[in-house]
Amino acid sequence: MSDPKKNKELVQAFCAEVFNKHDLTGLDRFMRDYYIQHNADCPQGKDGFKEFFAAIFNAIPDFRYSIKQIIAEDNYVWMYCRTSGTHTGGTWLGVKASGNRLDFDVVDMFRMQDGNIAEHWDVADTHSLFSQLGRFQ
Repeated sequence: MSDPKKNKELVQAFCAEVFNKHDLTGLDRFMRDYYIQHNADCPQGKDGFKEFFAAIFNAIPDFRYSIKQIIAEDNYVWMYCRTSGTHTGGTWLGVKASGNRLDFDVVDMFRMQDGNIAEHWDVADTHSLFSQLGRFQ
């Protein structure tokens, strides 16, 4: 059986290093190679994750991920978070850099396996995201 406390600590460290420091070099400590992603915008596997978030960090250089609530049980970790940043870098989600401030909520769920992140689901406030990007007028 998995240790919920250790799983929670690993996911918190993952968020701090990857999402807030934008450091994709240490993914081996956090994620399985064959990581399963249930977000259609993000390619599968660890390499797909790197590609997806490198583009985000390029488009939103001040990207931040703030955990509001985190719960762990068995092999799962759930988080309610706030994502923020300014779209000043490259094109992202089909939108050229707008200079717009982004600030929206996300719920993430991670399944852990053998001490690493094995699978991920998310639910994001995409209406707020796309409105802030300027896709809805």
